[in-house]
Amino acid sequence: MDAQTLRAQAFKALHERDTAFVIPNPWDAGSAKMLASLGYAALATTSAGFAFSRGHPDGALSLEDTLENVRAIVGATNLPVAVDLENGFSDSPEGCAESLLRAAADGVVGGSIEDATGHEDNPIYNFLQAVERIEASVAAARSLPFPFMLTARAENFLHGKLDLADTIRRLQAFAEAGADVLYAPGLRTREEILAVVRAVAPKPVNVLMSGGVHLTVAELSEMGVKRISVGSAMARAAYGAFYAAAQEVHERGTFDFADQAMPFGQINQLFKG
Repeated sequence: MDAQTLRAQAFKALHERDTAFVIPNPWDAGSAKMLASLGYAALATTSAGFAFSRGHPDGALSLEDTLENVRAIVGATNLPVAVDLENGFSDSPEGCAESLLRAAADGVVGGSIEDATGHEDNPIYNFLQAVERIEASVAAARSLPFPFMLTARAENFLHGKLDLADTIRRLQAFAEAGADVLYAPGLRTREEILAVVRAVAPKPVNVLMSGGVHLTVAELSEMGVKRISVGSAMARAAYGAFYAAAQEVHERGTFDFADQAMPFGQINQLFKG
């Protein structure tokens, strides 16, 4: 059995556990290695964190850029990796399927397709088109020789459409289309999360914890959540510390930030592994 199949089986098994697991979001090979060193069981890329590392806003990079980053992250550790495929880098169902297959060829064992268009004037695909895109992605995933965990994302809450009923309707349709994991980033309350978990049960739900919602891993697990991600939050934490350090030197002329920095020997040794 090849390494990708073994990683795929391990990733699938994580979603079948009784308790939730955390899947953190590296933005490059270095952050992936750091997360692996802490004992996380799987990783998922972050489109926003990766875009920031390239000096761009979220959504500005291409599929080719994303796949280059995927190869680096997959190669950095032995962990299962899922890829943030944004909107599949295509409006068409066929384009979403092709993007998924190309990512799988680069070593990932899971990935997400969202129903956000990337266009400010019309941010969310209409219901039927959104479902067709997931149907095509499911067919592509099922054509692979290993279990690829497809996550279907309903993006209403990230784009100012705070319509829980429509979000649940979409997630239920995505589940019916065969998606393995359901995900509505931007849910704000315990009640909203519980409503989503119950609406799509027994399919596993991914919940984004990136600020604003203060629940623990244990609390989310008790609510029936199976997977917890952090999106760009760790990347923003890293860049926030860097920015604050640079700001201190520029504005105050002091270097106190260095006392809190990760010791050189520790990080250097970590990257030797």
